[in-house]
Amino acid sequence: MSEPLTELAKRRGFYFQSSGAYGGTAGFYTYGPQGAALKRNVIDAWRERFITQEGHMEIDAPTVMGEPVFEASGHLDTFDDMIIECPACERSFRADHLVEDETPIEDAEAMSFEAIEETIAENELSCPSCGESLADVAVSAFNLMFETNIGPGSSAPGYLRPETAQGIFVEFPQLKEYARNQLPFGVAQVGRAYRNEISPRRSIVRVREFTQAELELFIDPERDTPPIDRVQNVTVPLYSATAQEGDGDVVRMTIGEAVEDELVEEWIAYYLAIAAEWYESVGIDMERFRYRQHRPDELSHYASDTWDAEVSVDGNWIELTGFAYRGSYDLTKHDDHSNEEFTIFRQYDEPVTVEEPSVDPEMSVLGPEYGSEAGKIADELASLAESDPDAFDAESVTVTVGGESYTIDTDVTNFSRTATKNGEHITPHVVEPSFGVDRLLYTILAHNYREDEVEGERRRSLSLPSSIAPTTVGVFPLMTKDGLGDRARELARKLRVAGFTVTYDDSGQIGRRYRRQDEIGTPFCVTVDHESLEDDTVTVRERDTMAQERVPVDDLKDYLTDRT
Repeated sequence: MSEPLTELAKRRGFYFQSSGAYGGTAGFYTYGPQGAALKRNVIDAWRERFITQEGHMEIDAPTVMGEPVFEASGHLDTFDDMIIECPACERSFRADHLVEDETPIEDAEAMSFEAIEETIAENELSCPSCGESLADVAVSAFNLMFETNIGPGSSAPGYLRPETAQGIFVEFPQLKEYARNQLPFGVAQVGRAYRNEISPRRSIVRVREFTQAELELFIDPERDTPPIDRVQNVTVPLYSATAQEGDGDVVRMTIGEAVEDELVEEWIAYYLAIAAEWYESVGIDMERFRYRQHRPDELSHYASDTWDAEVSVDGNWIELTGFAYRGSYDLTKHDDHSNEEFTIFRQYDEPVTVEEPSVDPEMSVLGPEYGSEAGKIADELASLAESDPDAFDAESVTVTVGGESYTIDTDVTNFSRTATKNGEHITPHVVEPSFGVDRLLYTILAHNYREDEVEGERRRSLSLPSSIAPTTVGVFPLMTKDGLGDRARELARKLRVAGFTVTYDDSGQIGRRYRRQDEIGTPFCVTVDHESLEDDTVTVRERDTMAQERVPVDDLKDYLTDRT
């Protein structure tokens, strides 16, 4: 981010490094009054589009979960970054970022550890801190999760969640009940996540505590299809894996064309379309935007296809959102590791008869004859029916329990080779759009920062959409005497009651007050002057054009509502 915008973000209360009184803590940021309001408005806009309009559910899961959750999800084994430690000054760096910063390679994250080590040696890279050579230093894995203890004494190990997704997946057995066991259904969550980044950088782009807005859509892969017809004419810029591997470039095409050409999986395509329209609505410059497909060598182990929404800021591409087709990986893992079923019952249109050998032993016969062993015998009969159904063609079958053999009349086993089924249990597949809220805010500020000159002075402004601006309207008295201050304060109060976010300001020259509001992106300023006392009108100034218009106070609410 440019230096002027970085300075503005701190001075005007958008965000700043946390714990500044103690020298600051790397990777942690505090959102000031303007930033907190902007963040809240962006999240509200996301909820409206991706939860309310799509008819999905929202939950709020804990940020700390026990170790078994992350053993099942694979995070304990695979959630690593590449780290290299300088042998002289003992400072640690993220090895792939070091390569990207010092060589022409743009995506070192997709390289193997061995390839990173070779690249560092071939380019004779040195420690950014002290200059010591790193050519012969090993690159190792560093797990990004923050570990904690749950409870005192011999407490259970736990972790701060590195993503909000697992809080959804682990609760699937309960959530499917709320969805009445009907697919597809979506569950969203907005909340904090934590990653112990090796080298946080670029302010709120790469931090150790951040906010995610994630949606997990559970689908039946054989039956459920997205409503592509709603978005088929939306045009998006696509940078395919094939294009990246050759001399290709970004291609603009409609979602309908992308699906027809099998360039994008259809569920992902649907979310690419609605996300593109949403990005534009919150102020992303779509001329500096693209969807980039993950190449085969960078796909996560759980994903069959992933596209990232990327934006250009200061000449660098930043990932805003990942759209991944996660398949059944997550639910299968939790099903294997837990005592719950992470499946859903798929009802057949009509009952079907299937080849499925089974027994239904007459316990009224087995019980009196074999006593406490009857249940075990029944279990062994069921296992035999599955492994050797032909054994039941004889008049009797023999099973072994506790080293002793038992011969049972076949008639008593009620053996059957077929079964009538009304449905089957399936493991749903998951489609995941995962938004990084902090990066969204960073991009919105960068893409809407403007500088121009007014009356010989530099004017800095944020051309934020009215729907997400921290403040809707600034209210000023031309001066505080002659009752103008009281009239302006009362007008500010009424506008707040009407639902607008309002800043009242009577400090300094009116031009300076305009500039202050321009810098925080306030779309409208209302000035109460002496003419207001005579005819009950006010001057409304629009931020981007600086055009001014007299508006009756009685019409002001509707005037602002129509323009926000």
